[in-house]
Amino acid sequence: MDPESVISLRKGAANWGLELGSRELALFSRFMESLSAGAARHNLTAITTPREIVAKHFLDSLAGLLVIDPAAGTRIIDVGSGAGFPGLPLKIVRPELKLTLLESSRKKADFLEAVVGELGLEGVQVTGRRAEEAGRDPAHRGTYHWAVARAVAPVSVLSEYCLPFLRVRGVLVAYKGPEIGAELEQARRALEILGGAVREVLEFTLPGVDDRRSLVVIDKTAPTPERFPRRAGMAAKRPL
Repeated sequence: MDPESVISLRKGAANWGLELGSRELALFSRFMESLSAGAARHNLTAITTPREIVAKHFLDSLAGLLVIDPAAGTRIIDVGSGAGFPGLPLKIVRPELKLTLLESSRKKADFLEAVVGELGLEGVQVTGRRAEEAGRDPAHRGTYHWAVARAVAPVSVLSEYCLPFLRVRGVLVAYKGPEIGAELEQARRALEILGGAVREVLEFTLPGVDDRRSLVVIDKTAPTPERFPRRAGMAAKRPL
């Protein structure tokens, strides 16, 4: 990672109250190298310049630490992780998190496994399964303190993917764009059925690119009924 990217990452993280040391910066640098090398081969991301990777991947992911506190629980699942966002940046900065990266694409899951090994991260599990399948597995269902997802689906659909993974009083942190009001209104019925309630929406601007973003924070208030998630594809085809 070039000196300008290091400065941008350090300054941007400071906006979230995070101080990055030599360990974290070295890991982010190696992650950027792996991402740049594997982007085309694994169809990972269209964001390839160092400036954009720092802002739109690393810093965007780290904004979740405005909500996620390992003191309140360390088990976290990244649903639809893709190239490892937001899960891997969260893990780099908060190594005590016990992270599951859930990614149904085999090529992307292979990339994630390789990156986890290259970075030497412990306490990370890569699971190459669909959320609808893993959400019914007792090894995953109702076991996590935190679920995170970025650019996966509308909140009504995302809730069916993610809430089954959470224990009661767990928290879903959904990374979203700036205009979220209509989407939340459409998700009201789904959240009532699935045992979730919106706690707050945190709005922020990505340093260096001035893009507006938001975090939708959803509390798991009651157990998700056993019939959810429905079979693969149903949540998107027929949202609650």
